[in-house]
Amino acid sequence: MFTNRRAALVTGAASGIGRAIAERLEADGIDVLAVDLRPDPDGPGVPCAADLTTREGNGDAVREALERFGRLDAIIPSAGFQHVSPIGEFDEDRWDELVALLLTSPFLLARYGWDALAASGAGRFVAIASVHGVVASPFKAGYVSAKHGVIGLVRTLALEGAAHGISATALCPGYVRTPLIERQISAQARAHGLPEDRVLEEVILEPHAVKRLIEPQQVADVVAFLLGPSGAPFTGAPLVMDQGWTAR
Repeated sequence: MFTNRRAALVTGAASGIGRAIAERLEADGIDVLAVDLRPDPDGPGVPCAADLTTREGNGDAVREALERFGRLDAIIPSAGFQHVSPIGEFDEDRWDELVALLLTSPFLLARYGWDALAASGAGRFVAIASVHGVVASPFKAGYVSAKHGVIGLVRTLALEGAAHGISATALCPGYVRTPLIERQISAQARAHGLPEDRVLEEVILEPHAVKRLIEPQQVADVVAFLLGPSGAPFTGAPLVMDQGWTAR
């Protein structure tokens, strides 16, 4: 049975930032389709398994949200992974996978969910980009390129969505305390020629003016704000929360 509550589709919802967003939106009374390659049946929202590197996976996720909730008011693409490698050794398959998940999936979710967002009257598209959407770091060609593309995508969506009440934003956090960060410690150590116990301070937190990781809940709180009435004017631009990274 459908409810009158707003509905959101969140990707990467089994862990990290996506999970924190799904938890916050559910606590706010929003129906959430929690999409992941391996969804957590005990996690927040309604679990939905989808391979978001494929057109079918993205289309199935949007259809599942509409069948479950009868509406779709917000799409929050958060799924992602990292690959650290010098450009001369960068695996071409990993490049394809990064672009598919980090850039093509948000495009497909917007394309397939566009009519539903317009029907909402206050549709929101909030892509979890990264500070790497506005700056670059070495050894991350695929991730940086895809995140820069996401910002171009939301700018275009904002222009096309203005007449339909749809706002589009790219939220760009610095380093967040997630499994994605933990998994790249060893790769960063190899790329930079450092012992692993020095990577957090000398590589990951080095560009932060404030030498702390951002917490997933802090990102989720900003997403909740963007989905509210006061978030509507934030459209067509990156919203950076980077502990002072880009102030340099």
